[in-house]
Amino acid sequence: MDERVRPVGLATAGPAGPSPASPGARPVLEARGIYKIFVPRGGSRTRAMTALRDVSLDVRPGEFLTLIGPSGCGKSTVLNMFAGLTAPTEGQILHDGRAVQSVNTRVGYVTQDDNLLPWRTTLANVEIALELKGMPREARRARALEYLGRVGLRGFEHHYPHELSGGMRKRASIVRTLVDESVNVILMDEPLGPLDAQTRLLLQDELLQLWQGSGRTVLFVTHDIVEAIALSDRIAIFTSAPGRIKEIREVRIPRPRDVFHIHEAPGFADIYDAIWNDLRDEIRRAREAGRA
Repeated sequence: MDERVRPVGLATAGPAGPSPASPGARPVLEARGIYKIFVPRGGSRTRAMTALRDVSLDVRPGEFLTLIGPSGCGKSTVLNMFAGLTAPTEGQILHDGRAVQSVNTRVGYVTQDDNLLPWRTTLANVEIALELKGMPREARRARALEYLGRVGLRGFEHHYPHELSGGMRKRASIVRTLVDESVNVILMDEPLGPLDAQTRLLLQDELLQLWQGSGRTVLFVTHDIVEAIALSDRIAIFTSAPGRIKEIREVRIPRPRDVFHIHEAPGFADIYDAIWNDLRDEIRRAREAGRA
């Protein structure tokens, strides 16, 4: 076991949801000794910034792993590397044992913004990935309607993005990525961050329902400790910039989980306190550096 991995939370008997692969299984995603240095434009007076320093991370098949840390610590940069949108300055990024050297079309990516195309209806937005992959019209339409129904958007399939609430747009954005079942890894960069508290809770529950039993791997970014605990199998805590992984905490709260009452779950207080203790000094350092 990685010496940073610390199981926290009470493993009690209860119905089990899909469990991720054992620690000995081959990782689906790997970051090996990653450094990332950004060199801004503007001449010699601007300084290079080290965003990530010696980051190594293995993501197991089928697990839900969350990255949490202060603002500016490189969490989104890690996701962008696995998506092939940016390259490490040093180190290796691997997907299924193969180096990611260009845009990675084998992952889905849900960003902070919904990025729905304004000229397409909800249905047309959700089925776009299937359309681009050449799935016949009737088959892709049936798949898209199925997923819209799973998040309560049946009846809104012919509405345009500007006619939907923020929560509806976010639901459409999430299922637009999940509808392509050929993709086995989903990257999610604070997808629920802009939403109000009630809508956020509902979408956390819907996200778990969509993920459980799918066999997919999710790499998720959030600043919300409670959200991380409610959703995750493991949580990687980052230091302030230059970001490195300070601890990896296992969440041993049994599945399926009730996100609406997660505070009452046995072991919740223990893991919450452990993560907050990991983060507290890092947030202070980030604030002192002007990044928080």
